[in-house]
Amino acid sequence: MRKIMFSVLLLLSVYFAGAADGVVTGRVIDSKTGDPLEYVTVVVKKRNETSVQRGTLTDNSGNFVLDKLPYGDYDLSVSFVGYGTVEKNISLESGTKKLNLNRISIVEEAETLQEVKVTGMKAQMSIDIDKKVFNVDRNIASTGGNASDVLSNIPSVEVDSEGTVSLRGNSAVTVWINGKASGLSADNRAQILEQLPAENIDKIEVITNPSAKYSPEGTAGIINIVLKENRRAGYFGSLQAGVDTRGGYNLGANVNYSSGKLEANASLGYRNRAFVSGGRSNRLNLRDNDTTFLNQTSAGDGNRSNVFTRLGLTWHLAKTDHLHFGGFGMFGGGKNSNEINYAGNMPGSFANSNRLTSSDGTMAGYNFELGYKHDFSKTSNIDFTASYNKWGMDEESTYRQTSVYADNRRLSSYQRQTRIIDPHNWEFQLDYTNAFNETNKLEAGYKGTLSREKSPVETFAGSDENNAAEVRELFNEFIYNQDIHALYSTYSGRVGGFGYQAGLRAEYSNVKTRSLAYGQTEADVPAFGTDYLSLFPSAFVSYALPGDNELQLNYTRRISRPWGRQLNSFKNITDSTNISFGNPRLLPEYSNAFELNYIKSLNDHIFSLSAYYRTTDDVIQSISYMKDNVMQSTHENIAQTSAAGTEFVVKNKVFSMLDLTTTVNLFYKKLDGFSYLPDGATNPVTGDGQEDFSWNAKMIANLVIPKWFSLQLTGDYNARQVVAQGYREANYSFDAGIRKSFNNLSFSISARDLLDSRRRHTVTSGAGFVKDSENWRGGRQVSFTLTYGFGNMKRRLDRDDRRQREQQNGSGYEEGEF
Repeated sequence: MRKIMFSVLLLLSVYFAGAADGVVTGRVIDSKTGDPLEYVTVVVKKRNETSVQRGTLTDNSGNFVLDKLPYGDYDLSVSFVGYGTVEKNISLESGTKKLNLNRISIVEEAETLQEVKVTGMKAQMSIDIDKKVFNVDRNIASTGGNASDVLSNIPSVEVDSEGTVSLRGNSAVTVWINGKASGLSADNRAQILEQLPAENIDKIEVITNPSAKYSPEGTAGIINIVLKENRRAGYFGSLQAGVDTRGGYNLGANVNYSSGKLEANASLGYRNRAFVSGGRSNRLNLRDNDTTFLNQTSAGDGNRSNVFTRLGLTWHLAKTDHLHFGGFGMFGGGKNSNEINYAGNMPGSFANSNRLTSSDGTMAGYNFELGYKHDFSKTSNIDFTASYNKWGMDEESTYRQTSVYADNRRLSSYQRQTRIIDPHNWEFQLDYTNAFNETNKLEAGYKGTLSREKSPVETFAGSDENNAAEVRELFNEFIYNQDIHALYSTYSGRVGGFGYQAGLRAEYSNVKTRSLAYGQTEADVPAFGTDYLSLFPSAFVSYALPGDNELQLNYTRRISRPWGRQLNSFKNITDSTNISFGNPRLLPEYSNAFELNYIKSLNDHIFSLSAYYRTTDDVIQSISYMKDNVMQSTHENIAQTSAAGTEFVVKNKVFSMLDLTTTVNLFYKKLDGFSYLPDGATNPVTGDGQEDFSWNAKMIANLVIPKWFSLQLTGDYNARQVVAQGYREANYSFDAGIRKSFNNLSFSISARDLLDSRRRHTVTSGAGFVKDSENWRGGRQVSFTLTYGFGNMKRRLDRDDRRQREQQNGSGYEEGEF
């Protein structure tokens, strides 16, 4: 929230003509504890005048800087919620470049905090120098849902029917939980996000151009999911129960405790989710003067259930030493079935076919984290974290297919396939921070990630289940090991109205993969390995203009590494009409990204304009081609892309009841032409160079209506967009939710995809084929959720709670007693 509050305070600033050479500095501390206080409001006015000359907030060390002050006499005011206001008379005489007020002590008003009723609308969005923060703990439209539902309601973020997450139209995005990968990868991300309950999420951070301090993985940027962790003194918690119109339901409980030495939080939840899916595909096969077709329709349903549990402990060993332990886990499973009907006239193939698929699987995943932080001083510390992540899936699928040929022959087949995905990794991170003074700070550190995965696949086949035998040709065990070691350093400072940050990150990567056939061991198959050193510079510049205007310019270099399934050379032929396999020779993508941001703040409005430009080399794309009347699909580094765009974010508060957040993203994308000859193919796969202008928009409206009902409406539209070998048609969606609070009780109704329009319609073409396909998953669903809060709600707020109360000026109705 810092940026929003800082921008609002700057509204009070009025720039006068004349020289502005004076600078006033100081530090605000708690009079009782001596601790520095952040987010304290500091303003100066001309002596005996009411208009504010300059205003600012203290940083995390309690420091403040008021610059560009004309010489003269001033009244300085220091204020903070829950503390008495301190006022001082100061003078800047000619020739005085800097006036240091040293420490300013403010006194806590304990009596005024004992019976405070907080009723307001928590700000939904804030803008920082390198990220946008969306508070979703009161997101009504996602109540009773999961992390994917929450992300689909975030501006600039898209989640398709397959669970693929995109940022500004680019799916090469990294998703974190609490600032770390936490075991999420492109292989398991969709499944994990689908099982992470929405009620456990506090906020979403969207970092479109991360600095060198952050991992450079993901050319589109980083989406960080921050889980709830409240620090109110005493204890409190909530119970939640919900059902939906598809027969799903969820139960959950959480409790938080905080004292001077110990902070703890725990949560436990169970959710059962039912879903439906469907699709169609029409394919024309073009060979010489002959045209054949293969059409298919599909329909499926399923049910998944899981337990989510989380525990966090922070022990303040001393004033300078803090020990932290945290962990969360997901355990469960589910079943789903799918039916595909084919019709075609390809020579030697069936005329009609019916394929029934049923899957039954379990998933178990957990994350453990141990951290230690030592404060050398008020402005210098070292922070070490070690974490272990493991996400395993064990799935068995059966396929029954009956085909009828043009000569009335009828053939039946049966397949059973077992698949185990067993990835795990260790992460070690060491961060050092040293703020030399009010305006200069050094950050440096190390991060190591050691990842291991084994994924065996066994297949049994026959004319029916009784005579099925193992097909050794279809056995595969994929082994994927990746080690990444990184060192980084950033330096930030400020000179006058300019702020800057420069950084460099060096990463050494070592990747080894093996694809084992039946009876082979690791000793029998040499590893296909690559190792490389990459440098990732970053630079940020900001400038505060008169009239509450701010400019930000940044540059970063990023990488997108190929992941497990893309690298596995094993050919999956469970569907004989569509064969897919990976490419172990894939190279990582490298991207250079530039971004210019302009921010304008008014009392009830914030306007942000971002212009960005990005080039990416060795782009990894999924390509398809025909071979012996069978569709083959793999991945290849095929071309270079460049993208440019403009993103508008407008936040409006209307009549203190309505909060609107509107995002419009206009972007241009260019994909160079390519030619690729797959192994065993006679004709190359080619793609003409493509240029495309597209756009998307999203609006979120939050309204507090009479009798303290809260209403939330979310609508989005994605225009037609070019993809490799084709294009994706436009799509749109609409969500809604309403909440009613009764003291400690609240009742919510949320409706997802009210128009039943979340579908992915794609047209692709290549050498010898044209394919038109459409897929959907989920559909219209209404959820009903009841939440009960309990605990000691009358304890004194700590500094974080007071800061939160200051920030309640946006959207998402929230109330409670303290």
